[in-house]
Amino acid sequence: MRSSLQTLQHVRVVRTAVAFIAAGALAVTAAGCGDDGDDSGGGGGQTDKSGAGVKLPNLDGESLRVGAVWTGPEQENFEKVVDGFEEQTGATVEYVPTGDNVASFVRTQVAGGEPPDVVFAPQVGVLQEFVKEGWAKPLNAAAKKELAKNFSQGWQDLGAVDGEQYGVYAKAANKSLIWYNTMAFENAGAQEPKDWQGFVETAQLISDSGVPPVAVGGADGWTLTDWFENIYLSQAGPEKYDQLAAHEIPWTDKSVTDALTTLGELFGNDALIAGGNEKATKMAFPDSATAPFADLENPKAAMVFEADFVGAFVNETDAQVGQDAKVFPFPAVGADSPVVTGGDAAVTLTGSKGAQALLTYLAGTEAAETWAEPGGFISPNKNMDMSWYPNDVQREIAQALVDAGDDFRFDMSDQAPADFGGTEGKGEWKALQDFLADPKDVEGAQQALEKAAAAAYEK
Repeated sequence: MRSSLQTLQHVRVVRTAVAFIAAGALAVTAAGCGDDGDDSGGGGGQTDKSGAGVKLPNLDGESLRVGAVWTGPEQENFEKVVDGFEEQTGATVEYVPTGDNVASFVRTQVAGGEPPDVVFAPQVGVLQEFVKEGWAKPLNAAAKKELAKNFSQGWQDLGAVDGEQYGVYAKAANKSLIWYNTMAFENAGAQEPKDWQGFVETAQLISDSGVPPVAVGGADGWTLTDWFENIYLSQAGPEKYDQLAAHEIPWTDKSVTDALTTLGELFGNDALIAGGNEKATKMAFPDSATAPFADLENPKAAMVFEADFVGAFVNETDAQVGQDAKVFPFPAVGADSPVVTGGDAAVTLTGSKGAQALLTYLAGTEAAETWAEPGGFISPNKNMDMSWYPNDVQREIAQALVDAGDDFRFDMSDQAPADFGGTEGKGEWKALQDFLADPKDVEGAQQALEKAAAAAYEK
């Protein structure tokens, strides 16, 4: 793990250079988003995808299995990408949902002698584990060529281990956004808050109007790590963030105490959480993502925090992104609003001809444009045609991510060993779920976090 984490340190983050990812979304929504009214697709009138020239082999008669965490609209959107690959190659692709614990899924599949040909690793630590166990196979020359052409060095480095390229970060995320129901805000007389104190006050104002303020998908522990990371980055700063990500400082550090105490200002007030803490610990992320938008006049919540991919769930409702559903940057706890990014790396576990062809396709622009068209997705692919994004909200977020080049800070839990940062019922996920259930026990949460981190990082 050490060498890869050191590599991540070279992907240094200049937060001021990338802060306009969230700020751009704020500016767009403040102006009514300039939405083109085509949230159902259409890509701004484009008729041809810019990556149609990628050469892929004839795979008639070949079958591939692809595993990823996505379900619902996220799965449906990815399957549209798969359709394009099948059409060009003649291959047949079966999608297999992995559940949140991708590492455990792959371990079981490998033990049974049937690993998926391609799997999407949602954490850097999981990708590293696949390589360490000898499961992941390096990209072939064609896939590496396409990757080098379309992705900045920073995104390439995140998919490499000891100088060998294994992963294609075909899907990225801006994980520092608050999505909200505009009608709920208007009815409460609420404004988009700039800082944490304003956020808590806005949540209370909305609660007083009779609408539950914030939906928290606590049944999926990764959402809670995102809450913590955004607060920690803004409050403790980039240097501390890097140190904690590498476990160079313990989770019992005062900076963690401060961040959990701040998070407890929200989690510790039942009136601010949709359904209260007990319901939040049982609410799955997809339910939290639609809570503000499934019934615009009587929403189950006014706000939900999560990445740009919330847009895919909004599109499953009657709400329109940029009109009924808007976003603002995660509120500043310290001097600046945080910007945390994440992503899913496609990795082959078989190295087959078909698997390498799919990785080549995913590294190209056509796959990114197909994926972008329905919404709820952004790509680090610097050569894709941005007009394929269905609305200005996502277009601005995606363009800013590309313009940032290598200046980004990656999700902390995704950098950690999978046992700590990416396993259901264990490590950081479990410790923060317990904290959500009992936000007053900051010390207990820190002790649990440090114990789990120490064990995981020593492996």
